[in-house]
Amino acid sequence: MARYTGPVCRMCRVEQKKLMLKGNRCKSDKCPMNKKRAAPGKDPKSRVGKRKDYGEQLREKQKLKRIYGMLEKQFRLFFDRAQRMPGITGENLFILLERRLDNVVYRLRFASSRSQARQLVLHGHVCVNGKKITIPSYLVNPENEISIAEGSRKMMVIRDALKEFTKSGVMPWLSVDPDTMKGKFLASPRRSDITDLSDIKEQMIIELYSK
Repeated sequence: MARYTGPVCRMCRVEQKKLMLKGNRCKSDKCPMNKKRAAPGKDPKSRVGKRKDYGEQLREKQKLKRIYGMLEKQFRLFFDRAQRMPGITGENLFILLERRLDNVVYRLRFASSRSQARQLVLHGHVCVNGKKITIPSYLVNPENEISIAEGSRKMMVIRDALKEFTKSGVMPWLSVDPDTMKGKFLASPRRSDITDLSDIKEQMIIELYSK
């Protein structure tokens, strides 16, 4: 399985936005974005200026793709599937991305970042309806139960991540019992429900792929 292995914080610097790729580190003083560092590359100031339409569309696509930890080929497959679904393509795309198992594990506070959630899934620590699933892109359906495997419930990395539940809870389309480490995907979210990504302009992504 192909994956990005370069410096993660560089992505945030490129987008000039916190993409929350490293969990708790992104909320700490160690985050490079707190230091207002310039975008990476040689003499980035010389490249500052008004972007053309293509540049704006590309940045929106890259931003969303990086937030969910996907490479281009897989992201394009999700977009093509969203296009074939009835309804609004942009909303369909968000629904599919939110249904990914690694994302659901992250949203349930079983992991502090999507990359950590992906690792938990790959290593067999996550069950869907009582069955171990090791495919991060597995699409969770409404009313599916997502739980941590019984032999993995003492893992400190999961217990530490669950502390965030007491601070901020979970998204309205999810429910979780932190004591039993079980959660449920209640329903597919609406675009307006995904408030932490309200600044993403999905229409630009549609325009980019429609060229």
